[in-house]
Amino acid sequence: MKKAILILFLCIYGSSFSQGNANSKDNYPVNYFSNPLKIPMVLSGTFGELRSNHFHAGLDIKTLGKEGLDVYAPADGYVSRIKVSHWGYGKALYITHPNGYTTVYAHLKKFGKKIEDYVKRQQYKKKSFEIQLFPSAAALPISKNEIIAYSGNTGGSGGPHLHFEIRDSKTEKPINPMLFGIEINDTKKPRINTLIGYSLSENSHINKISKPIQIALVKQNNGDLLSKKIKAFGTIGFGINAYDQLDGAYNKNGLYSLSLNVNGKKVHEFNAKSFSFYESKYINLLIDYERFNTLKQRIQKCFIEPANKLSVYTNTNSNGYITIKDGMDYTVEIIAKDFKGNSQKITIPITGSNDTILVKEKIKKTPYKIKRSIFNVFKKDGITVAFPKYTFYNDFYLDFEVQQDSIVKVHTPTIPLDKKYTLTFDVSKYTESQKKQLYIASIDTRGRTDYETTVKKSTTFYTSTKSLGNFTLLTDNKKPKVSLVNFKNEQWITNYNELKIKIIDNESGIKSYRGEIDGEWILLEYDPKTNLLVYNLNDKSFTTAQHNLKITVTDNVGNSTTLNATFFRKK
Repeated sequence: MKKAILILFLCIYGSSFSQGNANSKDNYPVNYFSNPLKIPMVLSGTFGELRSNHFHAGLDIKTLGKEGLDVYAPADGYVSRIKVSHWGYGKALYITHPNGYTTVYAHLKKFGKKIEDYVKRQQYKKKSFEIQLFPSAAALPISKNEIIAYSGNTGGSGGPHLHFEIRDSKTEKPINPMLFGIEINDTKKPRINTLIGYSLSENSHINKISKPIQIALVKQNNGDLLSKKIKAFGTIGFGINAYDQLDGAYNKNGLYSLSLNVNGKKVHEFNAKSFSFYESKYINLLIDYERFNTLKQRIQKCFIEPANKLSVYTNTNSNGYITIKDGMDYTVEIIAKDFKGNSQKITIPITGSNDTILVKEKIKKTPYKIKRSIFNVFKKDGITVAFPKYTFYNDFYLDFEVQQDSIVKVHTPTIPLDKKYTLTFDVSKYTESQKKQLYIASIDTRGRTDYETTVKKSTTFYTSTKSLGNFTLLTDNKKPKVSLVNFKNEQWITNYNELKIKIIDNESGIKSYRGEIDGEWILLEYDPKTNLLVYNLNDKSFTTAQHNLKITVTDNVGNSTTLNATFFRKK
């Protein structure tokens, strides 16, 4: 069966390219995408989408639900970076082009032959599957239309697709690829689901309520939305939950822009053109973080929190804050747009009314007051939590408890953190043998535990984390499980191309693995999503028939399992 081909033919402007010399309205060189499969380009993810703790930095291109589609070089250039990791981008490739831009390809199944050979040499040299390489410009030159990789599902990918980015080579800022002239079929308007109002000053309110309030919306004949007239006073703001869909796909994608008008004047605008990776953490100030963590609904705020340093805003004379005066009338409009200009609008009529507040936000006071501008440290029952200066964006009362079942509560995960803090357990009551099996674990809302990187001292264990919630000490005295998948011990495998081994550790989790054949290290590709180690038998020349396979797997507290097996293979 003929292999499906995915061609990224995004001709980037420059002296070495013959096409695409027009510039976009933002002065990015306009290029085009060519697909020899003659099917429309369909996306499962767009640039700037709101993800957990970060913005999406590129386009997720559907690959017909398959892995192994050919990916072609978009233009002349050279491979400037290669990274192979268990999570994140999985197998990722970076190509620098002579016009000042770098293209990125992630979640790949494998690289093109000359790149694959280069990577494998380095992996065998370093004896590591995970690797990061920065080849010289002369090491791996790339010609336009050359096969550079094959699409896949590696790393943190949730299904087969190609993640594609365009970055500024000097700043490494990702830029929305749509600005380079990539054409996507999109005739659908964004859809706004929820409107939330926020009281942002001490005496402000919306409909006599000072805590966040959901405002009902009525759909109009033209598809836009209208809220009932609200009564408000003081400084207020709004946020919405919305998504966009493209033609030919059911995926819920992000918005390209979100603007706020007050009495016909634009006072705030978000746009998904470009951002810096270092500022991505501020996405947790762009959204209603508490609502997301309690209801799993992302509300995108149409105002800028004081600590929010994102560069994705324009027209922010008032930072989106709206001052409502008693007896005055206002019309607020929120407009959500996709890249094609399709839009949906909410109109919010407001009358200023300095009423008595009936429902206020309740603040739970505890003995543990966090002052964000100083170092905060609290101790209780052998547990210490230490927060560096500016760990948080605001002052608040920390809910810190040590429960009878040895579970430590460090607040609830409803407040975003700017940096890590340290959680320390006194373990002096445990014996040395017990300490070897102990580790710090986090506990989610469903009671599931997860290993936290545990640093062990003689009488204390500590971990550094950016997560709030429940933690405990657990014991892991179970060894990892290692089993053969596609062959049996003492089996002939002459016609096999690969060996598959399953490795599982349901306690502290797998820390390391090592494979050998006849005493020599072998490259095992590990996919933690499937718990599989895979060895490509073509990596080695077999000169005898009988061979010994040895797999050693170690978990995060040091429990280790070694599997030995024999296989036969004709020369």
